[in-house]
Amino acid sequence: MQIFPAIDLRNGQVVRLTQGDYEQMVIYSQDPVQIAAQFIEQGAQNLHIVDLDGAKDGRLVNFHSIKKIMAQGGLFVQVGGGIRDEERIRQYLDLGVNRVILGTVAVKDFAFLQRMVNKYKEKIAVGVDAKNGFVAINGWQEITDIPSLQFCQKLADYGIETVIYTDIAKDGELAGTNLQIYDSLRQIDLDIVASGGISFEDEIVQLKQMDIYAAIVGKAIYTNTLDLGRIIELAK
Repeated sequence: MQIFPAIDLRNGQVVRLTQGDYEQMVIYSQDPVQIAAQFIEQGAQNLHIVDLDGAKDGRLVNFHSIKKIMAQGGLFVQVGGGIRDEERIRQYLDLGVNRVILGTVAVKDFAFLQRMVNKYKEKIAVGVDAKNGFVAINGWQEITDIPSLQFCQKLADYGIETVIYTDIAKDGELAGTNLQIYDSLRQIDLDIVASGGISFEDEIVQLKQMDIYAAIVGKAIYTNTLDLGRIIELAK
């Protein structure tokens, strides 16, 4: 199983939110490139970046920071947050980003998602954010009436390979992730990336045993609840 440490960017700073709430934001660093370098030192080969400004209002505030991280090299990088048109996709791919994550637009404009997957193949992933089993959009600020498992099955049916599934209620709480939902998701023909609330080494072990493709770790490594180097070894 792959481990993706997360860098969430707001105004060029490395931050963490609790349950996606922009009012509950903690700043961890002014230097995202240094944080990425620290991850590499601890054995990371992957990186998950979220542009929180993009997710909230579509602004491309953090592009320069992401560009500097990409110039450093050494990581397989996936980026999400406010990617809602092909121009933004191309901008990131031209930087060398390995995979871009479509969220809100994948829900609102499925035909666009299909066109992008047909054109860019495995470089397109879908972020499925869910609360109480229903898909959330617009930076988690709006809950739809779309059942999340049903939507994931639809994505698989249309040839999407990778889904980043986040249980919003668990995210940033340091109280554990929703292992039950990942046990259900593994029945669907997708590469599932588990995200939201992973806080314990045992969860890494269980996700690996479920044959989940990857796990994103965020707040738990910033607060030293989890040791990044150790969980990378556990996941192998």
